[in-house]
Amino acid sequence: MTQTVNLRALHSGDAAAALTLYNELTFGPKTAQSTAFKAVIDHPGTTVFGAFVGDHLVAMLTLHLLPNVTWDARPYALIENVITTSAYRKRGIGKRVMRFAIDHAWTQNAFKIMLMTGKKRDAEGFYAAVGFSQEDKTAMVLRRP
Repeated sequence: MTQTVNLRALHSGDAAAALTLYNELTFGPKTAQSTAFKAVIDHPGTTVFGAFVGDHLVAMLTLHLLPNVTWDARPYALIENVITTSAYRKRGIGKRVMRFAIDHAWTQNAFKIMLMTGKKRDAEGFYAAVGFSQEDKTAMVLRRP
């Protein structure tokens, strides 16, 4: 049986469902908070897109659009916090929400879309399947404790 998947931007009314997914995404003791979710969805240039099966949020990601001076303020996009709940993985829903966000970035005239994935997640194949490559870039991270 094929299930209908609806894709849309999340809003404050989706906070509880989004927090459940965020907490499934994180490793360790971190827990997502509703104030943090509100700060993200209220941030200019940032959209959290979600995939719903019925009334249930089953996948989501965050897309940031940021202007770039060297491209005459044309934006680049950054995708973060990609998650599909475990019960809905391997059904193509994550790829659909990724393509939805990618299409949105292109309609906003983004000149590139970037993301990083943790080595623990073993998700390179997933991202390659929607068109991402390691090309000529190296990701580097500086974290503050």
